[in-house]
Amino acid sequence: MLNKLDFIENKYDELSIKISDPTIIADQKEWQKLCKEHSDLEIIVNKYRKYKEILSTIESDKEMIGEESDKELKDMLQEEIKEYEIKKEDMEKELRIALLPKNPNDHKNVFVEIRGGAGGEEAALFASNLFRMYTRYAERQGWKTEIMSLNETDIGGFKEVVFMIKGHGAYSKLKYESGVHRVQRVPDTESSGRIHTSTSTVAVLPEVDDVEIEINANDLKVDVFRASGNGGQCVNTTDSAVRMTHIPTGIVVSCQDEKSQLKNREKALKVLKARIYEKAEAERSAQISEDRKSQVGTGDRSERIRTYNYPQGRVTDHRIGLTLYKLESFLDGDMDEVIDALITTEQAEKMKAMGV
Repeated sequence: MLNKLDFIENKYDELSIKISDPTIIADQKEWQKLCKEHSDLEIIVNKYRKYKEILSTIESDKEMIGEESDKELKDMLQEEIKEYEIKKEDMEKELRIALLPKNPNDHKNVFVEIRGGAGGEEAALFASNLFRMYTRYAERQGWKTEIMSLNETDIGGFKEVVFMIKGHGAYSKLKYESGVHRVQRVPDTESSGRIHTSTSTVAVLPEVDDVEIEINANDLKVDVFRASGNGGQCVNTTDSAVRMTHIPTGIVVSCQDEKSQLKNREKALKVLKARIYEKAEAERSAQISEDRKSQVGTGDRSERIRTYNYPQGRVTDHRIGLTLYKLESFLDGDMDEVIDALITTEQAEKMKAMGV
């Protein structure tokens, strides 16, 4: 491990020189790439340097004990060594986790797609509950949200909503949310008070940089149409809504949230790039079955990942067998306990797979 950390520290120092080089700064794409790499290594290097300081302190204290004749001072130094040995062990654990392979998308913004599944109107209402849950979670993290497209029902549910969450590391925390979310509750429309089970599907896609996905304009079919919705001034009066079809993959994206056709085009293209990237990644990952087995869930939209039971006030994540009796606060965006547990589980499985 120490050899690897020495290599990373040297690489970090080299990058520090490069990103200050005017020649490289002039090439903005190359400079941004190196800055990103430098930033990624900085966390590990800072931890490693603290670790080396701890080792240095332990070594220094041991030397002083060998030279010191005062028993009281020797005892104090022994106590300090014990404290620093604990810090050393903790820092070694942190460094092992920091050295685990990272998802290259972890730092990115995300698109979240929520669709009502089985259960009709009740599923659409649950989709709107999930949308609120994620937007409240984003607020708690200091992230921003932006609706890309929305298809509402007459009673306030969402047949489908696509929105963007902007914040560093959004994908690293929300990537575990892809899958089927199940709700068990008595619908407002149910007069007999029976508990119904409904589902909504969630897909979390990383925002894609232009350099990662290039779309040929000839591969796109763009249709414009009049936006549907609740009406109002300046709504439904022009062909501002956009439907974009990527002919090679058959992927279709619609955006009608903005009054401007140009803005809807921009949003649709962003979502389209994310979906094409996701499709390509899914095809690539399907070939690496062992790697997929070491993930917390597959991220497959068909996989039931969580149940929200209203009568019992509980939320259960089926992938890690975690149940919390705090449904109300969880739906208000207090999701950290489950997300942290998912991250820890994935880290443990990766370490096990690496024989650590």
